Amino acid sequence: MATYLEQSMAQLMVFEGSVPWMYLDTVGRVTVGVGLMLPNAAAACALPFLVGDIPASHVEITDDFARVATMLPGKVPGIYRVPGGLELSAETIQDKLMTIVQGFDDDLRTCFVAYDTMPDPAKLALLDMIYNLGPTGLFDGYPALMKAVKAGQWTVAAARCGRHGPSAARNAWTHNEFLAAAEQTG
Repeated sequence: MATYLEQSMAQLMVFEGSVPWMYLDTVGRVTVGVGLMLPNAAAACALPFLVGDIPASHVEITDDFARVATMLPGKVPGIYRVPGGLELSAETIQDKLMTIVQGFDDDLRTCFVAYDTMPDPAKLALLDMIYNLGPTGLFDGYPALMKAVKAGQWTVAAARCGRHGPSAARNAWTHNEFLAAAEQTG
């Protein structure tokens, strides 16, 4: 049976997709992998992009970042791909995703004293939200949700977890995970 971190990664790949080349998200941010926003070319250069099986140079990565950054945002990711262009390996994408999810898991553990004893569905919902919103967006932007989570009030958390931006299906999934947590703690 997969751990909740592995389940979280799998679900994030469903919601975010996995794209090995740089593309623009719906608001125009250069992104790669499983929704990993690259704030600048230096962030892109920190990743081990490949051209075929050969490591890409910083110049190649910087040029591709600049190319993508000037395109229209929000198109299907394939529009931004150049045949034979820069890509991350599937292993790199998985490793980066695991590192990010583990970091967010630590952030949640720091915020919620009882995090380790929470039902896995609650952890999955929180991991999805923090991945989407970032720690500040989650912790500061959802005070009623934070209060409900700290109290273990999962049905209240379900009612307070709706976000602007993610799809209705993603919001429904998060809502249902909090309800599943309520059922488990019944």
